[in-house]
Amino acid sequence: MLAIERKNEILAMLKQEGSVLVAPLALRFGVAEETIRRDLEKLEQEGLAKKTYGGAVLASGTSSDASYRVRAKTNTKQKSIIADKVFDLVSDGENILMDASSTSVLIAKKLKQKKKLTILTNSVEILLDFADNKNATVISTGGVLRDSSLSLVGRDAERVIENYTADKAIISCKGIDFEKGVTESNIAEAEVKKAMAANAKYVVLALDSSKFGSLSFARLIDLKNVHTVVTDEMPSKEWQEYFKANGITLL
Repeated sequence: MLAIERKNEILAMLKQEGSVLVAPLALRFGVAEETIRRDLEKLEQEGLAKKTYGGAVLASGTSSDASYRVRAKTNTKQKSIIADKVFDLVSDGENILMDASSTSVLIAKKLKQKKKLTILTNSVEILLDFADNKNATVISTGGVLRDSSLSLVGRDAERVIENYTADKAIISCKGIDFEKGVTESNIAEAEVKKAMAANAKYVVLALDSSKFGSLSFARLIDLKNVHTVVTDEMPSKEWQEYFKANGITLL
């Protein structure tokens, strides 16, 4: 594992658990404790963590909306599992709405194998990735660029989405909750995803298992508006029963 990958995984653990310890991290990654201390020092220098005796805690005020470059390198194995499952849900010739999440970017890479797709997206990364692909028509939402997520947001992006009716919307999120539904950390991102869900016949929610039971700032949609949830691990029995009771397919 590269040093940057290890550091990004440590950051993901900090965001999920709030704190980490040097010794367990050294065992987890198979490196010396001094190596982990250097990783924590770099995270502290970047304002993302605060070192403590024997470990570190998440820096106060650290945004849960991590930069795209960090998100793209975290939970890659889980996202790849999800991408394989979503691939099987998409048929040749369909019209697809895709958000700018790092999960959607991995899904889009898989979808390059499909034929005659039309993809409408607010992801700069997906737009660039399909630049040389002849099997798909790719449409940009336009809008204001968020450099932290390489996404296009704002009312202009939402208006473009509202002009279409897609077969499927493929979106991710920061968390799902029984009462609050699907949530996102950034309001502008949430509004674009909300427009995608509202203008698709079928909504696929793709999220790694760490998002179950998590709650973020901006409400996106009710879970009952989701048709299929795709994740990397089977969630708790309570979640399984909820999906079954509400007619939501769980993959």
